[in-house]
Amino acid sequence: QVQLVESGGGLVQPGESLRLSCVASRFTFSSFAMSWYRQAPGKERELVATHSGGLTRNYADFVNGRFTISRDNVKNTVYLQMNSLKPEDTGRYYCNARNPYYDYWGQGTQVTVSS
Repeated sequence: QVQLVESGGGLVQPGESLRLSCVASRFTFSSFAMSWYRQAPGKERELVATHSGGLTRNYADFVNGRFTISRDNVKNTVYLQMNSLKPEDTGRYYCNARNPYYDYWGQGTQVTVSS
């Protein structure tokens, strides 16, 4: 059974940092594009960042240089380093693995940015 397990969320103050991790298992990690999405209460889920492999990374406009997505194809893990966090970054962050045939989701990890 495919698994995506996120961790690293928590409660932080504005301006602080968090590093999210997503460990994947039971599929060929290196052949999937890996993304982070987030969903705030009452809002739709939105794309944060995608790492398609190699040097290809894409970010939502609201990231504005604050977040970095990376992946380790040996550890089957994708990371999201989030710096200069803002209250509007609050939400549940989900890991996604996608290729032309399959689309997998994790259960998410909660990020709350509040003073």
